[in-house]
Amino acid sequence: MSKMCWQSSLQRIIQKLPHAEPRLAVVGVGHELRGDDAAGVMVARQLLALPQTDDNWLVLDGGQAPENCTGPLRRFAPDLVILVDAAALNLTPGDIQLLTWQQIGGLSASTHTLPLHLLARYLIAELNCEVILIAIQPDDTSLGAPLSPLVQSAVEEVGRVIERLRD
Repeated sequence: MSKMCWQSSLQRIIQKLPHAEPRLAVVGVGHELRGDDAAGVMVARQLLALPQTDDNWLVLDGGQAPENCTGPLRRFAPDLVILVDAAALNLTPGDIQLLTWQQIGGLSASTHTLPLHLLARYLIAELNCEVILIAIQPDDTSLGAPLSPLVQSAVEEVGRVIERLRD
């Protein structure tokens, strides 16, 4: 999926939400000690470093157990939950793809305590919200590896795009 394509898809999804000013939650997922698997966590931390002045936004670092974020998500009552995670999609490292919750089911979740498609189904059923995944193709997920340069660039891009949604 081209860079513009995933961004356009994200814009279309947000425009279809029922409220003029939708409540958006971003949950970064991943294992920070496994190289590029930390991509989602790094996006969340990039966004958490920004001033949090909008009551319609929630950013959470879900780490390896994003299901632990369900309490804060329930209290926030989002219209859309944006999960951000590294995902092996057989693309070039650093490529970004937006997946609907239905497409998440085929992804491996070896570093997560609960597969993301089960989390997505739970959130949809319990919170009556939309759930999508912004997936970043990893390069190296070995223990102790740093973020690869291509994935670092993708993390920064995803963070910038999500940050612009706040405006």
